[in-house]
Amino acid sequence: MYDPTRLAALVAVAEAGSITRAAARLGYTAPALSQQLAKLEREAGAALLVRHHRGARLTAAGELLLVRARRVLDELDLARHELARLTGLSGGRLRVGTFMTAGTHLLPPALSSFRRAHPDVELSVTEYLPPQGMAAVALGEVDLALTHTYVPGDPMPAPDGVALEPLLTEELVLVTAPGHALSSAAGRLPLAELAGQPLVSMAPANPNRREVEAALVAAGASVAVRCESPSYAVVCALVSAGLGVAVVPEMMAAGSVTPLGVRRLEPADLRRTISVACRTGGGDPAADTLRALLRGAFTRHSGAPAQAAPPS
Repeated sequence: MYDPTRLAALVAVAEAGSITRAAARLGYTAPALSQQLAKLEREAGAALLVRHHRGARLTAAGELLLVRARRVLDELDLARHELARLTGLSGGRLRVGTFMTAGTHLLPPALSSFRRAHPDVELSVTEYLPPQGMAAVALGEVDLALTHTYVPGDPMPAPDGVALEPLLTEELVLVTAPGHALSSAAGRLPLAELAGQPLVSMAPANPNRREVEAALVAAGASVAVRCESPSYAVVCALVSAGLGVAVVPEMMAAGSVTPLGVRRLEPADLRRTISVACRTGGGDPAADTLRALLRGAFTRHSGAPAQAAPPS
């Protein structure tokens, strides 16, 4: 029997045109998604994908299975919708908070699945700068919110009455203009080798900027900020234009609309954890359902599901 998660991976690759872009959409690393696809190929007994320099395309066997996979996933969504009607999730509203990266790359697939299963629930999405989303949950402005924390960095405790459930942990990686010498080599890049490089960085108040610059200084790399922006998307665009290099979350590098060179760093100590904040005690069927969809869609950087106790 085919695993629906692997069928969803095949659909994502077919739609995204590459394993890397599909992995970013699903909250996987590219190697973890490749493992899922390899298992699906073993189940099917046939090659389903052909990888090429621009991404991946489906074989004839892959195209055949894709049609069936979409039908299976649609039927499962329909079953969830019908079961929800039996349990009363056939109306009401769900208010969701998010920050820009999650709202662009992670939340839409989960909301799409929720909408297909529960079309009668009114959805609204509001953008917050973390940790403001947690405060919005505490104040009752939203039912749940996606937020993030950085490691190293000062912990951000949840307000009273709010619980945090980790969903995804990702590394911070180096991004450069395409063809840059630092991103052309294989293997991890020691932080010390960034000495003297012009840096494109986040706004001065951003906690991640402080930690990245502190890590560079500790590694013996001088910090010379050439440009700064409060938006990772703008940071990536400036890097792509050759104005410097930057250290950004892996998801931003993979989802950048401008071409980048990317390289992992050594040591791999700079990380970001994305979590969902909701009120303790649960009890809201719509919020609990979306949280389950988020939990199923996101994985840690290693490809293993995030382990955290659900709010009680």
